[in-house]
Amino acid sequence: MKNISLTLLFVAVSIMCMAQNQTDISLFMRADSATYLDEVTSESGDLYKTIGHHGPAVENEWMALRLYFDHKAAIDIYNKVKPGLELKAERWYPSAEKQKSGWGADYYKVGSTVGLGGIRLWDGENVVKLDPVSMRTARVVKERTSSYMEMLSEGVPYKDRKVDILVRVTVFSGIREAKVEAFALTNEPVQFVTGINYHTGGELFNSDGLIVTWGLHPEDVAAEPVKIGGALIYNPDDYAEKTDDGKQIVLISKPGKQLTTWVSSACAREPELNNMERFKEYLLTLQTYSGASAD
Repeated sequence: MKNISLTLLFVAVSIMCMAQNQTDISLFMRADSATYLDEVTSESGDLYKTIGHHGPAVENEWMALRLYFDHKAAIDIYNKVKPGLELKAERWYPSAEKQKSGWGADYYKVGSTVGLGGIRLWDGENVVKLDPVSMRTARVVKERTSSYMEMLSEGVPYKDRKVDILVRVTVFSGIREAKVEAFALTNEPVQFVTGINYHTGGELFNSDGLIVTWGLHPEDVAAEPVKIGGALIYNPDDYAEKTDDGKQIVLISKPGKQLTTWVSSACAREPELNNMERFKEYLLTLQTYSGASAD
């Protein structure tokens, strides 16, 4: 496996800890959308239709991310045209007029996949969703220079036991990338699954440590189709296998209790990172990228 260092990215995060906080959180129920919450819990594990924007959300000036509060527990992206905070103003869904005048939009399509860096499990033969659960809890926290959301899925059937899995997504002021962490709250190790989805007709860069996608996602709620990029930055030494199921690149981790990756996104409406080549080159500058070549 070729080594990819994330040292420069970690240094950037440390430096930006001195910057003004350009992050935010959003968690509310649709029945009472004026009341923002810090935490919600469900024994069924499914609040998809009753929670605002289908799950907890966080943002920095470059993008917003949400964790679906249902059996998918996938990570979805809201892309922005210009830097700024938009979640509290438009709740993930700006009008068509606002989108065309410079607001961001929900261009990303997750479907049945993990989305951009979502977490599942591997039982040795199959991918295991974080479902069913005995309890699912979502929490959001805004700190001095960052914000994060967490989803705790309790009592997930895994092999011959049940496990509790915590997923945390953190955004930082001043850098586009978000940190995704998974924790197995168990005495025995698990194998995590993560990855990045893609769609027919898009561009794909797939190397050890960095996967980049670019292209149109199936039109859904956005006012107009716009090409978007997604990226997953990871340590190849953490994984036992990488596969492509035709909809997503899937990474299966070595047995462990904790996993960390970084995700990023951009869109064609941005003034700078508006195509595959620019987005990919930007991502390569974040790393000491030693001789990696596309698969």
